Amino acid sequence: MRSFFFAIFLLSSIFAYAAEQIYSVHCPIGCPDNPKENTLVFGHLYALSNNSNTKMADWVAYEVDVTNFGESPGRDWASDPLLPADATLEEPDYKDASKEPLDADRGHQAPLASFAGSKYWYELNYLSNITPQDKDLNQGAWKNLEDAERSAVSFRNSIFVITGPLFDKPMPKMPGADEPHIVPSAYYKIIYDRSGNAVAFHMEQSTPRSERYCSKTIPLENLQTKLRYSLPEFKFNPILLKRLGC
Repeated sequence: MRSFFFAIFLLSSIFAYAAEQIYSVHCPIGCPDNPKENTLVFGHLYALSNNSNTKMADWVAYEVDVTNFGESPGRDWASDPLLPADATLEEPDYKDASKEPLDADRGHQAPLASFAGSKYWYELNYLSNITPQDKDLNQGAWKNLEDAERSAVSFRNSIFVITGPLFDKPMPKMPGADEPHIVPSAYYKIIYDRSGNAVAFHMEQSTPRSERYCSKTIPLENLQTKLRYSLPEFKFNPILLKRLGC
């Protein structure tokens, strides 16, 4: 009987440990932790950890691979079929978000342009992958960094990305939203290879459109202090930074 209970304890310990390890093709050296109250979603093109309190994904992980590149198929907004309707914002919630005080676009966390050639491109327009992102940021330094990601890859030489919103300071609410939510005050992005060589970026919503993304790097250890979940083990690599055009 004692051996039976020991076996149960051992199995419980193994499963408890295994539950903390999240692996996916979208984050090959391990995904960030999934906070207890979040919902973990694995799509065809990315993985995300949805926070039903903020109504945004805490993090989104994806691979940048030339095989997914193509002509932009456009925007076709839709609710994520893998999540409850009240777990994310809905399309009407974005009404007037493009006006002051937010001046926000519907910003993709995993960028549509990196997957326009995939037959699953429509998943990028699920609102679970969208946040209200300042126009100047979305169309400026953030877009330029996404362009740099695509320029940095070649056939069988892809890179991986983990990105997410930060809530360091209060922000105006979405004027058309009819449910509780929190608008991000900043965003981060970690770009890395299969060996864990990485570089991290941090951009405030107020980042001027003319700002260069190369000026927005942040030490990985500093970024971790801003997050309520643990990141995988990364090591800074200046060669990767150069690969991104910095």
